[in-house]
Formats: sequence, C-alpha cells, structure tokens
Amino acid sequence: MTTSRYHEVHAQSLSDPEAFWGEAAKAIDWIVPAEKVFDPTLGLYGRWFAGGVLNTCYNALDRHVVRGRADQVALIHDSPLTNEIRKFTYAELLHETQVLGAVLQEHGVGKGDRVILYMPMVPEAVVAMLACARIGAVHSVVFGGFAAKELATRIDDARPKLILSASCGIEPGRIVQYKPLLDEAIALSSAKPGGCIILQRPQQRCELIEGRDHDWAELRSAAIAAKKSAECVPVQATDPLYILYTSGTTGKPKGVVRDNGGHAVALAWSMENLYGVKPGEVWWCGSDIGWVVGHSYIIYAPLFHGATSIMYEGKPVGTPDAGAFWRVISEHKAVAFFTAPTAFRAIRKDDPEGHFIRKYDLSHFRTLFLAGERADPPTVDWAEKQLKVPVIDHWWQTETGWCIAGNPVGLGMLPVKHGSPTVPMPGYKVEVVDEAAKPVPAGTMGSIVIKLPMPPACLPTLWEQDARCKEAYFNEFPGYYKTSDAGYLDEDGYVYVMGRTDDIINVAGHRLSTGGMEEILASHPDVAECAVLGIKDNIKGEVPCGFLVLKAGVSRSNAEIEKEVVALVRDKLGPVAAFKLAIAVTRLPKTRSGKILRGTIKKIADGETWTMPATIEDPKSLDEIGVALKGRV
Repeated sequence: MTTSRYHEVHAQSLSDPEAFWGEAAKAIDWIVPAEKVFDPTLGLYGRWFAGGVLNTCYNALDRHVVRGRADQVALIHDSPLTNEIRKFTYAELLHETQVLGAVLQEHGVGKGDRVILYMPMVPEAVVAMLACARIGAVHSVVFGGFAAKELATRIDDARPKLILSASCGIEPGRIVQYKPLLDEAIALSSAKPGGCIILQRPQQRCELIEGRDHDWAELRSAAIAAKKSAECVPVQATDPLYILYTSGTTGKPKGVVRDNGGHAVALAWSMENLYGVKPGEVWWCGSDIGWVVGHSYIIYAPLFHGATSIMYEGKPVGTPDAGAFWRVISEHKAVAFFTAPTAFRAIRKDDPEGHFIRKYDLSHFRTLFLAGERADPPTVDWAEKQLKVPVIDHWWQTETGWCIAGNPVGLGMLPVKHGSPTVPMPGYKVEVVDEAAKPVPAGTMGSIVIKLPMPPACLPTLWEQDARCKEAYFNEFPGYYKTSDAGYLDEDGYVYVMGRTDDIINVAGHRLSTGGMEEILASHPDVAECAVLGIKDNIKGEVPCGFLVLKAGVSRSNAEIEKEVVALVRDKLGPVAAFKLAIAVTRLPKTRSGKILRGTIKKIADGETWTMPATIEDPKSLDEIGVALKGRV
C-alpha cells in the first residue's frame, strides 16, 4: 500500500483552513474571487467564500466546452426499465441547459426564485437542475412519486415560481403516474405555482390543465426554433443553490440549504482526492436525484471535475437480474461506483456465490464506495472477496452534502477496518462527546459531533428557519454540529458509526448499540441482511429484537436459523444483551434510498400509532412486519 498523504493534509485543513480551502478554490472558475475565504461574522457559524461571485452551471458545463471537452460524454443515461441508453456530450448537455434556462426565464423565473422538480431518473431532470443554477434560481428536488400531502408541504415551504414534472415514473413491473399526485399536491397547497412544465413520457402520457400546464417538448422546440439561449447569471458564493428537504419529516419540513461557492469547492476537491477519479474517466453513482447523494455525485461533483457520469434508471436486482450493476460497470467502463450497502445486500441475497459478477469484464473497475446505511462487515467482506477491489465505506449526511468520514483513495488509501468508514475528511474535526459535551476516551460510545466551523458545502442554515436550525443542530452541544449519530473513535482516530443516537438502546441500564448486534446477526452464513431495534419491555425498559432476511436458496427452517442467531448474540455479547427474539421476514421496510425504516418498525412492535412513511419503497413490507410480530411480542 502506498504511503498516504492523509494525515498531513487533514492536519493542514484544521490548522489553517483558510489557506487549505483557498487553495482548493483555485479548481473553480470565479467571476469575482472571495474577499474572505471564511468570514466568522456571517450566518450561524460563519460563511465560506464571502464576497465571491460565480455560476455553478458555468463550472459544470461551459468551462469544459471552452477548454476542449465539448465532445467528451458528460452524461450516460442507462435505463433497463425502458431498454434505452442515451449519451450527452458536454456540448450537448450545455445546449439543452441553455435552452431550458431560456424557457424558465420566459416563464418569469429569475435569480433567487424557487423551482420544484418532481421528476423521475431521466436526463431532463439533470438539465432542469443545471438550468436553474444557470439562471440563478434555487432548485428543490422532491423525489418523483412522493405522496401528494408531502409534496404539498414542500410547495408551501419553498413557494416555487414553477414546478417541473413528468407524466410518470417507471418501476419494475409498474408505471407510477405523477400527474394525479402533482395535481392533488397543488390543490392541497396554499402557495400555488405560476405554472407547471410537464415531460410527457411515451410509457404513460397525461392530461394537461389548460392555462397552468405546459408541454416540455413543445416549449423546448419553440425555444430552439427561436434560437433562445440563457446566459449564466452571476450569483454570490453565499447565495443558495438548492433546498433539499430531509426525508420523513412531519409538520413544517426541514429544508437543508446548500450554497453555491462552498459546494462547488468541496465537491470538486472530493472527486480526485477522496474518490480517486480523474477528469475524463467514467464514474457511476447509483443513487437517485431525489437524495443528496444524487445531487452531489450524479450531477455536480463529476461535472465540476470534467468526468463522465452515469445516471441509472433501474434496480440492483430484478432489472433484469442480480447482474444489473456489473453489466453497467462493464458496458460503460466505469472506474468507480458509489451505492448503498442495501443494494449489495440485495445482490448478495440473490447471488450469494457471485456467479453474475464473473459474467462481465470488470477490468477497468478500481473502487467500490458504500454509504447511506452502515456497511456491515459481512457485506463488505463479501464484496471484497467477489470483486477483488477496495471496498470503501464512507459516512455523510444530507446536511453536510459530502463525506464526513471516509478513506481518501486519491491521497493514498489508509488500511481498511471493517465496521469503520475510516477517518474524518479535511475540514472535519470529528469528536465523540458525552451528554455534557465533554470528549470521551477512545473506544467509548457517545454522540458524534463536528467542531464548528463546518467545512465548505455543509449547510449554512435551513430554508427560512435559522432558529430551528440552531435548535436542531447547534444548541445541544455548544460549539459543535450535532450529527445525531452515535458511535466512537478508536485509538487510531478511526470513526465507528453505530447507529442514530436513538438506536442506542438502554437494556436494564446498559447502553447497547443495535449496530453492534446487527454485525453479529449479519455474520451468520444464512443471513442476507438484518435490522435490530429496541422494543418496550416492562422489566428492562427495552429489549432488542432482530429481523432477518435470509439468502436465496436457504433450505433450513426459519425457526432453526432464528434460534441460532439468538445463540450467536448471547455468545458474542453475553446475557446482558437480553437478545431473545429474532424474526425472519422476506424483506425489510425501506425508503427508496435504501434506509431501513427502524422507527416505524419500532412503533409497530411497541403497539403505537404509526403512519405510512412518504418515502417507503414497498408499503406491503410493513404489513408483513405486523403479521410477523403478532404473538411474538
């Protein structure tokens, strides 16, 4: 293993952050350079690149066209759901963005106006985001197919000038009509948009409401015929680029704000230094544009960097099989891939021996990155053995916009420790503290916090909710950002994220990590994936309950395996864990981004009132949990 420059780079970023990020900012084209790299007097904890002026879209597209990448492919849209692959060069993507930007301006959208995108995984969604950035508008992407009531709360919060949507989204075996959901959301909201631009997909067209709705293709054709083209609008580095609402919120939603300057600098820095990807190489982030990962690493970071980005409309299994990912990597010669551990657990469940992997040429493929849920060691171990490339777990949040802790491939990889996303990235001073905000010794579980100021790209505030932002993130541990994750640092400074702070359960006075128990369950040879959560107990307060999804082809009974995993936990953790209940189910309830809905499962187990989460992938999975729990708790 080559010597890593990580330690010196990270130390420099903390000892002289202005010099560090000032140097990183040279990778971005500025209209006016920042007066101050960091101004501690602005905002809730200071602002990055105050006084700087730039345009995010120019940095993603125009400059590459000007400097020789016009004919390089910028975006590959690969959709096994429609059997279609579309490729756009930097010049073509720029042209589409200029045209749509002009269309938005024709509809009265200007600098600072909000535009909501309610879109499927299609290239037009990327164009729409870049077009908003081009004209200085603030985009807010809401996951396509999101429930009408949830969409309505976001319309009321963002008060968009326009909504861009499509007639439908496509899921394996079904078409999701977006228009009825959009119509209902607008009916429910008090902040009515000035209009809607609708992309009619051939798989399911929709009726347009006269006077309010406009056909995307017709507007595009008219703008091209009239030679309309939007120029880049200069914006302040501290102006908002987008609002992204955190999933699963109730009441007034929490709109995480991302600025233009810090976002561009941190994301451009991360592509080569963290992910080890060079300009011109093919990169794939297997997320959705509805999530922060999709914003950062399908669209912005790879395009800032001059790479080729893959956008995938499909699933890890079932479109058509558990070899879907390997087909995409092989066909498009991707050098690195970023996805959720959940996706790998699904592949491992269907193809435990990795037969599909060997059907494809993966010789170009160098690195697999995992994030979104904790990457349990058995899944990482399986992926390493099957792929024979480094498997890098890394940890971040919607609020940060990019990686908090990872393994910096571009700076020279550090030794991998299974169960840890490795070390804090430059700009992040990560500490673990007790309830009094005092740092705890290495190996001691506590709340994971980030010392202020946060590095560039992290949230400066919530949309029009400064007080709520302070309350949610900064008040509990003064001088720190609260991640709401629990875990510990080891003696080498490696971060271990063991779950959300509310996933640490208190069993008869003992604080136990559900993540630690999941690790043990996942080590059983027949278990594909699992979730452990604390459920109410009259004597001990809480006791752990484990849910198991078994690998395909397991011939032994559920009861047998349930008994074995209970014995395994008792053997590894001792009777103090009070782990007596394991239940095998066919699937775990998850959000569309792959997060297991532990809070909802817990409410069902505790007999509390619960509502169907807006972000759920498969509502029937919760019914199965309810049936499985009957008579068991």
